[in-house]
Amino acid sequence: MMNAVLKLLLTSLIVALALPATAQVRIKDIVTVEGVRSNQLVGYGLVVGLNGTGDSLRNSPFTQRAIEGMLERLGIGNLTEDQMRTANTAAVMVTADLPPFARAGASIDVVVSSLGDASSLRGGTLIVTPLSAADGEIYAVAQGPIAVAGYAAQGLNASIVEGVPTGARIENGAIVEREVDFAFNDLDRVLLALRNPDFVTAKRVESVINAELPGAATAIDSRTIAIELSGKVSMVEMMAYIEPLLVEPDQVAKVIIDARSGTIVIGANVRIDRVAVSQGGLTVTVRDDFNVSQPESLSIGGTTVIVPNSSVGVEKRDAKFAVIDGSVSLQRLVDGLNAIGVGATETISILQAIKAAGALHADLEII
Repeated sequence: MMNAVLKLLLTSLIVALALPATAQVRIKDIVTVEGVRSNQLVGYGLVVGLNGTGDSLRNSPFTQRAIEGMLERLGIGNLTEDQMRTANTAAVMVTADLPPFARAGASIDVVVSSLGDASSLRGGTLIVTPLSAADGEIYAVAQGPIAVAGYAAQGLNASIVEGVPTGARIENGAIVEREVDFAFNDLDRVLLALRNPDFVTAKRVESVINAELPGAATAIDSRTIAIELSGKVSMVEMMAYIEPLLVEPDQVAKVIIDARSGTIVIGANVRIDRVAVSQGGLTVTVRDDFNVSQPESLSIGGTTVIVPNSSVGVEKRDAKFAVIDGSVSLQRLVDGLNAIGVGATETISILQAIKAAGALHADLEII
């Protein structure tokens, strides 16, 4: 009898977790579909037409070999090294993503990145470059004028660089030559994978789908929900019906810290036990000034010397205590930290100390 009661309570708890309180997010925005993905393509090519900003052949021998191979294929060969002194060509790596269900003849974007010591790719044109996948087969061919977002300018005593002039893009710069065989409509079962694995979210997705299509969805684990084909509809029609359904995903309590930029992101479910926090310290400022001692005119044996003058200052900031109540929400946590008057760097140290004290009930991730 007791086991039956416990089983009933556990079932009721699972159902309560599975039913969303407020549907806010489409299923298509939190899952990926098995087999529906892009494939990475890569190729090696040459960019020509540069205004003296290409590779130096002495420092980039692979560029010279590529130029020789290209000219031989065009019927121009037997060129000596002295006859190939050019600075208008650059060796590049060309990358692209082949989208799912891309058909032959479709256009895709490509990214062009310098491989040698070229200073800029501005004004260049990529010549025919085959793009292959991990299986070694060629799936697309890229060619066309490139668009560089950055620029570089240099004079005798100064230079300026804006952006990255050695990287560029070609919109619709490659044509698909080979298709990836995948008959999605012939499947009778597909798997949906949550981008953020969570058992609660998986049960909620299962419940929302089964409420519209009874028996169609089964949560396998914290990441995967299996969709079985039901009725006389095709898999494409079924997925088109499932993707717009709304569900409320659950969130893991997490604090993300980027110490390099001082960025802190605190999740909505983060909770902190009752703690007292104080933050303060000393600020030491060291300043060096240099004075020039110049000898008087017509003096004999006098020399000009630089005399350093250092000054050290110490500023003491009074530390203040702030009490943060137990099980506080995100808003009260932020208010408590603001009450102390701390910045991003100090906040990072405080969160690490609270975590070390065992009062932070969340994952603290430093990136």
